[in-house]
Amino acid sequence: MAELAPRCLLVVWHSLTGATAAAVDALCAGAREQGGDGLQVRAVPARDAGAADVLACDALVLATPETLGSISGLMKDFLDRSYYPLLDQRPGLPLGLVVVAGSDGEPTVQQLGRVATGLRWRQVCAPLRVCTRAQSMQAILAPKQLSAQQQAQAQEWGATLGAGLVLGVF
Repeated sequence: MAELAPRCLLVVWHSLTGATAAAVDALCAGAREQGGDGLQVRAVPARDAGAADVLACDALVLATPETLGSISGLMKDFLDRSYYPLLDQRPGLPLGLVVVAGSDGEPTVQQLGRVATGLRWRQVCAPLRVCTRAQSMQAILAPKQLSAQQQAQAQEWGATLGAGLVLGVF
């Protein structure tokens, strides 16, 4: 019996202050742990990612900080460069969204959701929202770390996504 190739989870991410990068690290660790040899996890910075990366994956995570109530500039750049080459290419692609925000991140989740709808991608889990509670200029611009609880939440979210992908749930 031939061995099946591992499924590929692609995480396209951007981080400004370290919090989104920390969430990506934790979710990737959870996905790798849960997926074992049946899952390849690739975390690619948004500036380096393109449509070819998405075409080669089995599931996608978009992870961005919320900037001025929107996705970050480099995440938007990735989507701008990739949208038309991906249009009608991957309908039903399993998708997860990660938004790190000073408050609830809802505007960014909605914006990413509209892009996903246009590309006919399928959100397979509730968006992971990490709230940093940064509200002042100093707090917003300061380097950030996630709390142990936030790291655990991101790791569990990634584990759930990884397990679902390997088990063929999506």
